[in-house]
Amino acid sequence: MTGPCFVDANVIVYARDSRDATKQQRAAAWLEYLWREQLGRTSIQVLSESYVTLKRLGAAATEELWDRVARYFAWAPHPVDEALLRRAREIEQRWRLSWWDSMVVAAAQLQDCALLLTEDLQDGAVFGGVTVCSPFTLDVGEPAAAYAAHPAAASRHRPRGRPRKKTATQRRNPYPAS
Repeated sequence: MTGPCFVDANVIVYARDSRDATKQQRAAAWLEYLWREQLGRTSIQVLSESYVTLKRLGAAATEELWDRVARYFAWAPHPVDEALLRRAREIEQRWRLSWWDSMVVAAAQLQDCALLLTEDLQDGAVFGGVTVCSPFTLDVGEPAAAYAAHPAAASRHRPRGRPRKKTATQRRNPYPAS
């Protein structure tokens, strides 16, 4: 993966929630990878939601939860500001997403993220250059390319301009071998 990856609250919560060991391991692996590669991005809204959800689940003592969430300040989370609200409104109208999901997608777009790791939106959906990926179906690391590059075919049309002068070999043999 070469670009930033936006992390939604459910990924942060699953990494701390021991009720589903498989999801906990996958979420933790993704977060560890994004920390190591310095590709993680998030928003203040996501951090707020993560803190409240983890507190409600009783995943740890309040101070420990705060410290866990506050460490994501290192990712320079996108603030809830005018630019975010305007972009979220455009997304809400264009793709008919909920307001909260629109704010997550908007924050991912404003941080130039190629991937949005979340379980809340349809896996594979694309919103203006941001592709939604479930952290529980996509392997940690580089996603496979969705295309294959093929060399350009030779043009079957005559080139523009003056015809090229024939070389001595072409003049002697007007019928080249195919």
